[in-house]
Amino acid sequence: MSRPDPPAAIKRLGQNFLIDPNIVRKIVAAAALDSNDSVLEIGPGRGILTETLCRSANRVTAIEVDPRLHAYLSEQQVHYPNLTLILDDAMTYPIDGLPIGTIVVANLPYYLSTPLLFRLLDQRDRFPRMVLMLQDEVADRLVAKPGSSAYGVLSVMAQYAAEITKAFRVSAQCFRPRPEVGSAVVQLKTRSQRALNQEQEPKFAALVKAAFAHRRKTLVNSLKDEGYALSNTAEILASCGLASTVRAESISIVQFVELCRRLNSTRH
Repeated sequence: MSRPDPPAAIKRLGQNFLIDPNIVRKIVAAAALDSNDSVLEIGPGRGILTETLCRSANRVTAIEVDPRLHAYLSEQQVHYPNLTLILDDAMTYPIDGLPIGTIVVANLPYYLSTPLLFRLLDQRDRFPRMVLMLQDEVADRLVAKPGSSAYGVLSVMAQYAAEITKAFRVSAQCFRPRPEVGSAVVQLKTRSQRALNQEQEPKFAALVKAAFAHRRKTLVNSLKDEGYALSNTAEILASCGLASTVRAESISIVQFVELCRRLNSTRH
């Protein structure tokens, strides 16, 4: 029996449907799934990746925000009894109810990729690894090193939480409709050991955002502009091996962690 025609893409939802089965195979290979794994897919779209995930894993949970696509995929669900389709927004769906050890494999909607990524990393004790398709520019920022123009808040916060590798680029020709930006697949292996405790981590996030708030300024001046009133800043920087003229883009994640510890031990 032939399938019904799939719904057309909606631009405001950032829908660019993957059509290349070779890219699907590469994504699933990068996820290194086995028959016992539980998988979370965000934005299954027309289901080209979903089908392969269902053949590769024990259980697949797919969250789709578009009722048309959810209905279309529901008609195919009979072929995949290990698939749970959910009509919901991945930004609000309670992902903390998914099994610990769930692998995330997804072609994220590009307009929401950064907040979705942070939401997933907040649950990194639940998701040991992720394979995500993202805008190529975002992928470059995720793996950027200190001293590069792409290095910023996203680089520091993501690399604090996970080891990240840019696996491969994906041509715009692999999608319909073709996106106007390049795409890439990244692999994230979340860190089981936390450098900071739960009380310190919000302070770390605030420090990193403040440090990069004024990229052209020195770290000292940027922090001052963001409300850090520090009388012994030079001494704290020196104790972390940093010059008083250093800018945020030159500071490693290890140095940011140590700076967070020392700044918060002196703030009252």
